[in-house]
Amino acid sequence: MPMKPIAWLIATCTSMLLAACAADIRNAVPAGITDQVEVQGLGRVRTWGDVEIPHIERISEIRLKQIKDTRPGVLSQTKRKVSYLAISGGGSDGAFGAGFLAGWTASGDRPEFEIVTGVSTGALIAPFAFLGSRYDRQLKEIYTRYSTDDLMKKQVLAGLLGGSAVSDNAPMADLIAKYVTSSFLEEIAREHEKGRRLLIGTTNADQERPVIWDLGLIAQKRTPQSLTLFRRILLASSALPGLFPPVHIKVADTNGTTYEEMHIDGGVTDNTFLLPLHLNFDELDKLYKVRWNRRLYILANAKTAPTRKVVANSTFEIAGRSINTMIRQQLEGDLLKLYLRAKSNRIAYQLADIPASFDAPSNEAFDKEYMKKLYEVGYEAARNGYDWKAKPPGI
Repeated sequence: MPMKPIAWLIATCTSMLLAACAADIRNAVPAGITDQVEVQGLGRVRTWGDVEIPHIERISEIRLKQIKDTRPGVLSQTKRKVSYLAISGGGSDGAFGAGFLAGWTASGDRPEFEIVTGVSTGALIAPFAFLGSRYDRQLKEIYTRYSTDDLMKKQVLAGLLGGSAVSDNAPMADLIAKYVTSSFLEEIAREHEKGRRLLIGTTNADQERPVIWDLGLIAQKRTPQSLTLFRRILLASSALPGLFPPVHIKVADTNGTTYEEMHIDGGVTDNTFLLPLHLNFDELDKLYKVRWNRRLYILANAKTAPTRKVVANSTFEIAGRSINTMIRQQLEGDLLKLYLRAKSNRIAYQLADIPASFDAPSNEAFDKEYMKKLYEVGYEAARNGYDWKAKPPGI
């Protein structure tokens, strides 16, 4: 995210600490049952992102059956090329990823992805990337048509007096609802039934842990709350703490007692991911009785290389620069984790990031002119045949 919005955010969030005691109290999940609660009516549609997936054999068998039923030829293709896509956070810098996908389409070699994951702004991009190039136009609209005033309503005073954020995210929720419709959800469900997967990361603020949501499974449930939950997860994953309020998600224990979980920006815990930890792709190959050539594409909506900037000797500028550096370092660590996982599972690693040469100014959280320029940078980079990086920075 550009410097000025970060500096402004840190300044306001610091002030908010003075009023923290005024915040509302909710019925949080008791400590002893955090692994047992579920979203009512939907069952297990998520997992912790930092532990081994429970019942992975059963989940894999379901996916195998879906592939057999809808794409039987896939399982007979030894050495078939399988592509995964992980889209990072980055705020308004998501314009890079949106433009890159459109340019990739124009290049003629954009693959269909078996798994698409997204975090923060990447969560907003991921469902459209999952459905393919026919949604490039909508992504361009989202990242070039709307500015700060279209996406949030500032409420700095309320935030300083104990509210959960300095902005109201109702405009962002409306934008998500405009594009994520019932018919859109049905398209997601149909792709899920082919064995493809759409995964989105949020952060459970109470537990300080990453949560991975299976949005395709949520869509496939086709219940009255499926669309609502789908939209709220996208809203939660992109809820930058302090700038946007957290999203409360109602869950219930085995007795039907309801609680509220607080979910915030997925980038707080993982800026990008592929699948939960400890998943062994060799075991999947044994189950599917075929070995595929896997390739992981990562769209980093950020600069991964350090950039020089003379920082003014002011509290806001120093705070903003420090947070920017911390976020970039976290992304660098997450990219390294993905690289090590890919290497251990014989998955080709392909990274794209914002070029260090891009230096357009940004004067607000979502500067439309800035995003238009960055969109074009992403588009041109991919359209001309991108020179993918085979290793993360520092390797």
